[in-house]
Amino acid sequence: MTDRERGAHFVQSLERGLAVIRVFDAENPALTLSEVAARSDLTRAAARRFLLTMVDLGYMHSDGRLFRLSPRVLELGYSYLSSLSFPEIAEPQLERLVAEVKESASMSVLDGDDIVYVTRVPTSRIMSVSIMVGTRFPAYVTSMGRVLLANLPEEEVDRRLKQARLESRTSRTITSEQALRTELQRVRTQGYAIVDQELEEGLRSVAAPIRSRTGAVIAAVNIPVHAARYTVDSMRRDLVPPLLATAARIEADLRVITPHR
Repeated sequence: MTDRERGAHFVQSLERGLAVIRVFDAENPALTLSEVAARSDLTRAAARRFLLTMVDLGYMHSDGRLFRLSPRVLELGYSYLSSLSFPEIAEPQLERLVAEVKESASMSVLDGDDIVYVTRVPTSRIMSVSIMVGTRFPAYVTSMGRVLLANLPEEEVDRRLKQARLESRTSRTITSEQALRTELQRVRTQGYAIVDQELEEGLRSVAAPIRSRTGAVIAAVNIPVHAARYTVDSMRRDLVPPLLATAARIEADLRVITPHR
């Protein structure tokens, strides 16, 4: 940006201070005053003032000759990171998953007896109903719903199952309370859920939990597929590993961005 393009509001000293920070990188973690001045296109006197100010503020360390960024400089980016919503944090990892498996991927949370889609990265439409952020399905009949239900406290699972209306969506839908209870136990033990054409004929899906820093399951991610393309066995072999790896990466991102939650 040229001086002519800059508005009257432009604070050049802030620009120069940020330029000093940006000269440090993985290849240049420690620099002398002369090196900082040369790399930031500042005079030695100006570079020295910026560096010593950042030392005073705690954003820089110095041994008298070399300057290094301090961990406190991370605070400059934390405000942005902490402003991200949960779906915004997860979406890049879902995009990576979709690129890997060439199938759509979604994330949902539990809301009452339903799952609610909070983010979705599509490849193609495989269901007769359109899925978008905000779409709801009964939890008991979906892979993400079963992951979320399976990880509730046992007394909560009991309460929900006693009140649930287990209606048939296809000929394969589990409508027995005891059978669903057994399936939820299997999901809890194996760490993922596969639903085979229970929500819609021709649709299979696999889901995995997303856990918070405390270990509580706060969301689920899934991959829906055409039954003609994947058997249940091939889903376990080809889709479960990348899905679990994606869940682990989302959890790691959450730990970095929301360290105290």
